Amino acid sequence: MIESLKTARRRPWPKALAALVLALLLPGLAALPAAARGTKAENIARSNTGIVRVISGAYGETYLRIASDLAAVLNEEGKLRILPIVGQGSMQNIDDILHLKGIDVGIVQSDVLEHIKRGHLHARIDERINYIAKLFNQEFHLLAGPDIRSLTDLAGRKVSVGVRGSGAFITASAVLGALETPIVPVHYDTALGLEKLRRGEIAAVAIVTGKPADAVAALTGKDGLHLLPIPYAQPLRAAYLPAAFTHLDYPALVPKGGKVPAISVSTVMAVYNWAPGSGRYNRLLHFIEAFFAGFERLQQPPRHRKWREMSLAASVPGWQRYAPAEAILLKMRNRKRLAAAAGEGAPPDGKR
Repeated sequence: MIESLKTARRRPWPKALAALVLALLLPGLAALPAAARGTKAENIARSNTGIVRVISGAYGETYLRIASDLAAVLNEEGKLRILPIVGQGSMQNIDDILHLKGIDVGIVQSDVLEHIKRGHLHARIDERINYIAKLFNQEFHLLAGPDIRSLTDLAGRKVSVGVRGSGAFITASAVLGALETPIVPVHYDTALGLEKLRRGEIAAVAIVTGKPADAVAALTGKDGLHLLPIPYAQPLRAAYLPAAFTHLDYPALVPKGGKVPAISVSTVMAVYNWAPGSGRYNRLLHFIEAFFAGFERLQQPPRHRKWREMSLAASVPGWQRYAPAEAILLKMRNRKRLAAAAGEGAPPDGKR
């Protein structure tokens, strides 16, 4: 029996059977994507066409959600593919735009840009870094343990102000310093800071991210962790805006009808100021065209609701809008003026 099976395995397939198998396989092979049927060189070229890398934020933070939304809405096979990348904060994101190979776009805080410019941390930063658009405001979250009821209770206590050099670090240091809150700063990322807060190893953790942030929304409030109110004091008004957290933002942390005062800082979509005609310039031009054209879709559910706070026309004082973005925006404005002059409804932002 064993010998007969071996003999059967060695016996060639009948020609009719081979033809039948081939007939069944051919339609499937033809249906494969072009990338699966081209030469190796063609496949490599195709896979790298239209790639735009966006450096964003850490897991659980709104930056990463925003970058993921860009990919979900704007990606178009063979033309544009956005790769969201986990970042290490606004300071590092700026450094990555300037120096890390392949980074095209970065999401950064406006106060960090100003911090870099004032401190001359990068030469000619306001010439080398431009912006495509002002995105949205993100809120300063100060989460505290059950024994902390106000900022004064933090005096002499350990507070995680984010990893050194991160956007949270810059903002937390500026805000708590301006409010004359003498803390003992420690430096953890969002996830580790929250874990140490739960264990009672630190008194509070500062997080700068757009509400609602997944990492904060995941808190139940049962362990006594809560949001501390931040007054919109005079020393903060030059760089920050008033904000508040509501029950809609964090149902487990804010009661219905309640409100926790906070402050916010604006967020910028930053790019390197590439020379016209260069490959990187052309790549960003294609991204900007897709971004402006798809803007209305980004503002629709299920995309993060922060998109609905944004206006493409909003400017960032003290910084230059990237020339291709400015040119497209000007065309959109002119179309609206022409439509208004003709008595027609102006086309919404992003419609080209």
